[in-house]
Amino acid sequence: MIDPDRLTAFIASRICHDLVSPISSVTNAVDFMNEPPESEMRQHADELLKDGSEKAAARVEFLRYAFGTMGLSDGTCDMHEAKRISERFVSSHKCEIEWDIETGHLSFSHSRLMMNMLMIAIECLPRGGVMSVRVRNEPAGLTISVIARGNRARLNDETRLPMRGEEPESGWSARNVQPLFARMWAERLGGELTATLNTDEVVILAHGARAEG
Repeated sequence: MIDPDRLTAFIASRICHDLVSPISSVTNAVDFMNEPPESEMRQHADELLKDGSEKAAARVEFLRYAFGTMGLSDGTCDMHEAKRISERFVSSHKCEIEWDIETGHLSFSHSRLMMNMLMIAIECLPRGGVMSVRVRNEPAGLTISVIARGNRARLNDETRLPMRGEEPESGWSARNVQPLFARMWAERLGGELTATLNTDEVVILAHGARAEG
């Protein structure tokens, strides 16, 4: 499917990509800090510093679960904590999130899958929107769905093909490898990951995953 070395390199680049914008805001703010306190540029610097630092913190915390060792931890994660981390990340991309979770527990592995599905949903909402997360324990296994609703919701080939395990026409890159990673993680849990585009929404579905992650 893809060489492990390339996958690792592309994931690392994707993480850097998600952090570039908020860190740049912090860097720009620092450049303006020498301006007089009453100046417009100094006030703008304070706003940049606050916004950039909050977004950077939210994304680092989220990416530790989505790609890092936190998502590999054994046992059950704190569901309230997973929701809080996800909400901060989603809001840093100008989106909103709704929850409908009916399960007694969510493992760290399931949380990693859910968070990667949220990352796909964000890509499907270039102008922002609302994501509805639904989690159920069903006879065939755990089912997680993320419905991304918004103006001009999309499911392009850079997202759709990697979710099917197929290399996009442009080749693998840091931009399109994350949906492939999500598919690989769903399969590791014994499930299947699909995405469907309707009129104004994209339905991302992981079903058949083992109840114990």
